[in-house]
Order: sequence, then structure tokens, then C-alpha cells
Amino acid sequence: MRSAILATMAAAALAANVHDRAYYEEKFFNWLQEHKVEAQSGEHFVRMLQNFADNEDIIQAHNSGNSTYELGHNKFSHLSLDEWRSFVRLGLSRPEPSTAASIHEAPADLSGLPDSIDWVAKGAVTGVKDQGQCGSCWSFSSTGALEGAYKLAGNSLTSFSEQNLVDCDTLTNGGKDHGCNGGLMDNAFTWVTKNGGLATEANYPYKGKSGTCNTSVQKVTGVAPKSHTDVAATDAALMSALAQQPVSVAIEADQKDFQLYKSGVFTGTCGTKLDHGVLAVAYGHDSSSNLDFYTIKNSWGASWGEGGYIRIGRGSQYNAGKGQCGVLTGPPSYPNLNKA
Repeated sequence: MRSAILATMAAAALAANVHDRAYYEEKFFNWLQEHKVEAQSGEHFVRMLQNFADNEDIIQAHNSGNSTYELGHNKFSHLSLDEWRSFVRLGLSRPEPSTAASIHEAPADLSGLPDSIDWVAKGAVTGVKDQGQCGSCWSFSSTGALEGAYKLAGNSLTSFSEQNLVDCDTLTNGGKDHGCNGGLMDNAFTWVTKNGGLATEANYPYKGKSGTCNTSVQKVTGVAPKSHTDVAATDAALMSALAQQPVSVAIEADQKDFQLYKSGVFTGTCGTKLDHGVLAVAYGHDSSSNLDFYTIKNSWGASWGEGGYIRIGRGSQYNAGKGQCGVLTGPPSYPNLNKA
């Protein structure tokens, strides 16, 4: 009886969708197996199936148009927009007055800027990570910038600990950030400086939740910045900064198309209410769409986007010069390390 009721519920729920129930169920069962997701109850199964079907319709409608980017299924396909926002816990704190020792301005002569730069290809970026259900995006952006700077200072590429920041860069430990409840990259750089370094990922693994600070763990002193620099809010300044190292940036990432982004240069509607800390690792030009872009390393795992990355449009046409998704306004920032 209960299974019959649930089947009726599922059929009724999918009545407003484009395809018949069998179409969505086949795709959904394959998705469940691929992502190893289990329903907590019959009602939960029906809700996930409905969300998946709605997202399938959104993906198909978008991809049938003439867009510069594609949407696709990923590990968030079973979530509505509100459920997804709650799941990823976009965790950027409200910006504060700059604590940077200097501002990186655009060079007077822009002819010296390279046409493109890619720190992933140059070996200065660690693999894509996954913050899980913890609003710790700020810590992943910070470690990413520190990892790049540490590598470019003459060291081996090393994965540094987000959990060290989540647990220890708090008000009770002389920091300003709030673990899984948000933070800022500049605050994290300042804390690593005060702490005299940061633990590696191997020595202080990520748990996806706030915990007690382990002060006895070994830290790498060479990753402690002597200072950090904020970047002026222009494309030329950000490109100039990116030409020297990966840069922490903040964006607005709460849109449905961000949830389902698969590939291409993201030019969709995207404002400047910053809520997500990420890492700019490249810029260039996409010949197929004839668009300039920034490449952003995210912290939602490699099944999302282009292997965990997104390319967003670059140029003054986005948000009246504030950058696509507000990427220029965080402000962007990077740590300054001594050469090894």
C-alpha cells in the first residue's frame, strides 16, 4: 500500500514536467548509483526525484539555446535551489575594511601583460577539494593562494590545511573568522602570519565541521606571509596580479545556473552580492565563443563544472565594471611570501 501511495505521489509530482515519469526515473536511478546517494525515506525519494526532474528540464531548456556555457547534472542534481544553497552553506563573511599592507594597481603599460596565464598548467595549483556542508569556502580560497605562493617561492607544491584554519582562525585563538559559519581570506592570511605558519593537509586533515584547535600539530613556517596585498577593482589590475600568482577572489554564487554549471564561459545573470570565496588561477580567451575569461578553482569537488573549475566572463560589460559575479570587488587578494 505504501509503495503504491509513493508511486502515485511521484506520478502526480512529475505531471507538470516535460517528459513522462519513466524518462526521469531511468536517469535518476543511474544518477543515484553514480553519486552513491540513498533516500532517507519514501517521501525523500519522491522529493529528490522531483528536484532531479525539474533540474533536467532546466538543463535541457538552457542547452537548447544559444548560450556560451552548458548546464549538466552533478552531485547537486537532487536538490532544489533553496536546498542547494543550504547544503553548500555559502560562507563568505561580509567584507571589512582592508588590512592589506599595499594595493596592487594596474600597470601603467598594459602591453607587458601576457595574453593568457594558467597556474594549473604551470603546476602551482593543488587538486580540487570539497568543502562539503561547511561554510568554509574562505579557508579553501586562502589555502589555494598560499599553496600557489609557496610553490612559486621555490618550494614543492604542498596541500595546506583548511581544517587548521577552520579550527584555529577563530576569535578565541586570536583570529577573526568563524569556521563553518564563514570567514574572509584577508583575515586568514593575517592569522597564518600571526601563527607563524600553517599545517599541511596530511598532518591536519579536513573534517568538514568546526572542531577544537590542535595547537601541537607541526606547521610549515615558510608559508607564513610577510604581508598580503589587495587588488584594485579593475580587470587590468587582477590580470596583472594573476600574471604573478594565483589570487583569492570573492563572487556571488547563489544562482541555479551555478548549481548546475557544466562547461563553457559563464555569462549568465550573476550579481555582486558576494557570498563565496574561491581562487582565480588563470585568464585567457575562448576562441569558440570569442570571449575573454577568468578560470576559477572552486571547492565543491571535481564532479562539478569543468573538473571542479568554472570559467567566468572577463571584461567591463559585466556588472558595470564590477566583474562577472562581482569578481573584482572582494577585493581580490594574495599573500606575499619570502623566496625559499
